[in-house]
Amino acid sequence: MPQLTIVARDGSETTIEGQAGLSVMEVIRDNGFDELLALCGGCCSCATCHVHVDEDWLDALPPMDRDEDHLLDSSDYKQANSRLSCQIPFSEALAGLRVAIAPED
Repeated sequence: MPQLTIVARDGSETTIEGQAGLSVMEVIRDNGFDELLALCGGCCSCATCHVHVDEDWLDALPPMDRDEDHLLDSSDYKQANSRLSCQIPFSEALAGLRVAIAPED
């Protein structure tokens, strides 16, 4: 299984194994990271799964669509490397991906 490194809001890092075919949000949620709320369950309608992607990985991700960009505009913590984790399909190609859970708005 591919690995994913999550940086929690307190700065602690945890590397977990994730199932390819799930979204990054599902992998994080299913591994007990309660600070990633994911209130809409992955429907791209709430931005509570906001993460900051390690910049080395940005080019490996699918492009952001207009809806995702619009939702991220509502965050005080949007950065150039911001993404909604529900919109990132996790795969073997992303083995080693590192994301930080964005501060809560």
